[in-house]
Amino acid sequence: MIQSIPEGVDSKFRLVLLLARRAEQLMRGARPKIDADRPMKPTRLAALEFDHDRVRWDYGQEGGVLEDSSADPEVGATAAEEARV
Repeated sequence: MIQSIPEGVDSKFRLVLLLARRAEQLMRGARPKIDADRPMKPTRLAALEFDHDRVRWDYGQEGGVLEDSSADPEVGATAAEEARV
């Protein structure tokens, strides 16, 4: 589970919102960005994805998690890299 706030995330509140948005995407059929050895609830899987820097997000009109269907999760940029762009 996430022990600290990932780099680039400015508050615990934003982290909770981002985790909820990613969990919602997973529930709607988005592909997981990490391989799990057992079934997990969407909220737990979203937290693991953030913990492993697999989720891209940005400030903006959407204000949350960016789902890029063409990006390979192994090659994707980290949230901190995306926040600097």
